[in-house]
Amino acid sequence: MCVNDLICEGAKPLFFLDYYATSKLKISSSIKIIDGIIEGCKQAECALLGGETAEMPDLYSKNDFDLAGFAVGALERGHNLPTQINYNDLLVGLPSSGFHSNGYSLIRKIIKNENLKWDSPSPINKNILIKEELLIPTKIYQKILSPLVANKIISGLSHITGGGITENLPRILPKNLSFKIDLEKWEMPKLMSWIIKKSKMSEAEALKTFNCGLGMICVVSKNNIQTFKNYFNNKNEPFYLIGEITNSKSNSYKGNLF
Repeated sequence: MCVNDLICEGAKPLFFLDYYATSKLKISSSIKIIDGIIEGCKQAECALLGGETAEMPDLYSKNDFDLAGFAVGALERGHNLPTQINYNDLLVGLPSSGFHSNGYSLIRKIIKNENLKWDSPSPINKNILIKEELLIPTKIYQKILSPLVANKIISGLSHITGGGITENLPRILPKNLSFKIDLEKWEMPKLMSWIIKKSKMSEAEALKTFNCGLGMICVVSKNNIQTFKNYFNNKNEPFYLIGEITNSKSNSYKGNLF
């Protein structure tokens, strides 16, 4: 998620450092965690430069651990984002791989209220365990998006994390512009839809809590949209034309999310 934030600035990630703290270091668990970080760095095309490990039995109990990290990137002059976002520019959504680390306090509560265990079959797909679906890694968009950023095909990128579309997308827009999104242009992941329905939250709350199936939103001018489409089609990467930039006073959604 660190490198997904960097690409939204137009920056290329250079290196990542991690911090891993636990009650007592277990080699088997540690190796799995480090392997995951290494794989993420490969996908982001950056180096794992180092890290810190700490054993604190008086702070963490049993198998509890804390994992944090940060990435450093470089920005080429003249390639910073967002830039020149205009009225009538198009919004393109890129699918998420799942929940992307957002809303897990609520997810845990729903699983508990439904008398399910982490080893229970998913309520959507009995062939997968709930924990397997909830632990799908966050999709890293660096590799697919960096050529488009370098060639100035994209005017802005919004990483859809905590706060959802409702709070993240407005941050990259000029104050005089807003967005209009058609909620029926993509399909929300089935388990996410199940969690939302079980929580009885409103559509507006869902759009502020989860990514609702979109991990990144790209702002692309109409002049560049065909180049964008051709590039993604050649890469066999899915995308959705979900809306446009407007000059109305407020952001708006149309259609139904679920």
